[in-house]
Amino acid sequence: MRRFQIGNTVVEEQSASIQENLAMAYRSKLRPVCLCQTPGVAMYIANIGDQLVIKRMPLTGGAHASDCESYEPPYELSGLGSLIGSAIQIDTESGVASLKLNFSLSTKGPRTAPTQTSAGSESVKNDARKMSLRALLHYLWHQGGLTEWTAHWAGKRHWPQVRNHLLEAARTMSVKGEPLADRLFVPEPFRLDDRNAIEQRRAAALAALHAGATGSKPLMVLICEIKEFAPTRSGQRIVAKHLPGFSLFLEEASWRRLNARFAAEFDIWKATGTCHLIAIATIGASASGAIAVNEIALTVVTQQWLPVESIHEERLLERLTKMRQKTVKGLRFNLSTTQPLANAMLPELKPCPAALYIVPPGAGEEFEIALEDMIEARPDMTPWIWRVADGDMPPLP
Repeated sequence: MRRFQIGNTVVEEQSASIQENLAMAYRSKLRPVCLCQTPGVAMYIANIGDQLVIKRMPLTGGAHASDCESYEPPYELSGLGSLIGSAIQIDTESGVASLKLNFSLSTKGPRTAPTQTSAGSESVKNDARKMSLRALLHYLWHQGGLTEWTAHWAGKRHWPQVRNHLLEAARTMSVKGEPLADRLFVPEPFRLDDRNAIEQRRAAALAALHAGATGSKPLMVLICEIKEFAPTRSGQRIVAKHLPGFSLFLEEASWRRLNARFAAEFDIWKATGTCHLIAIATIGASASGAIAVNEIALTVVTQQWLPVESIHEERLLERLTKMRQKTVKGLRFNLSTTQPLANAMLPELKPCPAALYIVPPGAGEEFEIALEDMIEARPDMTPWIWRVADGDMPPLP
């Protein structure tokens, strides 16, 4: 059981007085200190769904003891490592992460720019020092704790919880000095008996998109789950869950580019029947007042809302999520698909944590060399490797 120091008081995580202590600390802006190490590790209090929760400060997971719930595997085993200090800069006092993006949150003129799909990590123009649209989604997922899973959470993670964690994560981030939360829209769970109130709150959240008829106009970031794509006379209509009566449109050329760029995501979504297709898009108001997509990227998540990029990863996670041990899903961020990463990690494994790697079919010598370098750089992690071309998945550690 974790222990925290809050002011001059030491409390256990499951103690009857924990919420009272957290409420006092939240009002007084005190930081709890996790006592898994000596000295302790500073944390912060988040208000998630009207519940006060102690969360680790950004990029401090490695400072916790490996058996602590707040421990996080090394960042260099995923695409996050290359972004720290460049695209992601942490203010150690406030804990806010200042982000540099390779896409704009505004557009010039009375109309939004022509709709385009995000080139993501596979564009030769991609600036590794800035975050792509997909990388921003990955970072929100990461900071929201949605890359982590234990059997204890089975049946307890649904869209309301996902939304709350994404919004709370956004409150710890800024772009050009502006809170990211002010530009992020994640639809609330839809209830027919509360439809009018929900639509009013949605209109208020998106009102900034209609400000100003000339000059630079703001864009917002939308994160939603795709329900379906429906053909129209000139393209496709994006139908999102929890947004009835709210449609986004893609012109035919943009729809073709989206299918080409995210072919793997569409394949997984169709093949499994159980995965969720998540979209992140920058949206703006067109001259007519309609909401239009400016740029869009997709990712697939499992039933447990863990992101996957291949059927092989989906199979691996299916097994891992049935285990009692904590699983942490590695994310690619800006990292090219030609580069290896730890697809998943088991931080609580004894005597030392494990990093799980998948070598896809057709991986070349450069991939194997880079993988060997990653493994050698972290002798504190037990490696597990599944070379898909060699056969079925080997026994898990």
